[in-house]
Amino acid sequence: MADLVSNTGAIVAGALALLSVKWYFSEPDLSAIPTVGYSNPILSYITAVQYIFNAPKLIQEGYDKYKDGIFKVATLDHWEVIANGRQAVEEMRQAPDDVLSFHEAVRRTLHVDYTMGPAIAQNPYHIAIVRQQLTRNLAALFPSVREELAQAFSDNIPIDGDAWVSVGPTLKTMMQIVCRTSNRVFVGLPLCRDPDFLKINIEFTIQVVKAGAMINMFPDVLKPIAGRLLTNVPSYINRSIKHLQPIIEDRRRQMKEHGDDWKGKPNDILMWLMEEANADEQDVRSLTLRVLTVNFAAIHTSSMSFTHALYHLAANPDCIQSLREEVDAVIASEGWTKTAMQKMRKVDSFLKESQRVDGLGALVMGRIALKDFTFSNGLKVPKGAFLSCAARALHSDEEIYDHPDVFDPFRFSNVRVQGHGEETKHQLVATATDFVAFGHGRHACPGRFFAANELKAMLAHVVSEYDVKLEDNKYPQNFSVGSALVPGTVNVQFRTRRRSSA
Repeated sequence: MADLVSNTGAIVAGALALLSVKWYFSEPDLSAIPTVGYSNPILSYITAVQYIFNAPKLIQEGYDKYKDGIFKVATLDHWEVIANGRQAVEEMRQAPDDVLSFHEAVRRTLHVDYTMGPAIAQNPYHIAIVRQQLTRNLAALFPSVREELAQAFSDNIPIDGDAWVSVGPTLKTMMQIVCRTSNRVFVGLPLCRDPDFLKINIEFTIQVVKAGAMINMFPDVLKPIAGRLLTNVPSYINRSIKHLQPIIEDRRRQMKEHGDDWKGKPNDILMWLMEEANADEQDVRSLTLRVLTVNFAAIHTSSMSFTHALYHLAANPDCIQSLREEVDAVIASEGWTKTAMQKMRKVDSFLKESQRVDGLGALVMGRIALKDFTFSNGLKVPKGAFLSCAARALHSDEEIYDHPDVFDPFRFSNVRVQGHGEETKHQLVATATDFVAFGHGRHACPGRFFAANELKAMLAHVVSEYDVKLEDNKYPQNFSVGSALVPGTVNVQFRTRRRSSA
């Protein structure tokens, strides 16, 4: 035990020494920017540890103290400069990429070069595929989405007559459903139902984030070594190759024998990747990594968003009937189609309000300042700084939202009913300076149209097919890991929907 304590102490001391060296030599001069927590280079590690477990509170403190201004807060590996208010969101949206870089922020936060590979950072062609081809094909793909999510719910929630069935951990179950449904569109049947393939994609995101955090602890000169030694991401790529290689090879054989448009040609992400990839991206490993990267962006975000929404649904039984009436009426008219999803305004509002109240984190729009950047109010962010916007605090601002602490499920649909020419502004997929759950501007989440379509179909399915309630009527307390917000753990109970009051 003494040896363990001694070794642990040595590791911690070594890590702190590395961080101190890294900080001293690489951090820009942020002394002019006010600080939440400690500003002393040594004492700031106290704040950095607090940030791990209580970042939303620290960010809210900065938002309240420096309204429409900026402040900084220490994390374990850098100072985070945080901008507050709608004007800051708009000015960051307008900033050119060679001044405030989204891609550089992702690259340095996740250390993509060492986790996913430099090609992902240097040639992110999959983003255009998601933004354009996936969005254009939503109507054609919806029957597959609907079929898969219905089967995934049935497989993961074994209803037994009229009895209540307890489902938990809820987030884990929703990940299974979201991963299956998404991969029906990403790689198709039967692979989207393969348990090992689903496990790989669910775990891949966690491994990349963990590896990025570990690599960030080291000075730049040591990061290549840390990247080789501290990540097992390559093992996930190799496991995924075993699943995808035969599919890719079969599709290439079909293309060779029957041309580019053979009968039964899949209409999915994998096929679009194969068609759009450059010559040096056509090998199986590169295509596999792109599929994993698309899953990285889709699975955990949608799963956590739906888990939050499901908790709100189970905790607010009074609004279920209103949602059901809308879903039943629209489905009777339009069937289970993308058009039907567009007409479900209350479903859309419910999900958007859940995003406003909970969301995925306290910060959005992460950028690296490649040049000095000055806001219109004169506040300056120096080159090299990490910059982001306070999202959760913005969404809780009583000057922007009436009664922001109240979950109002039809807050946004009520505004849409009133008209005033702003119906589209209040849709779930719409970004604005006062709603930044998906970011804002040209770097807003490119997959949000697919994600919103999927989430709306899932919520419509739940209210159409099930009764739900929280086990022991206990609403879970969310918890934070850094700026990320994770749904608390509680079981949700399901039973077959009762069609009458009997």
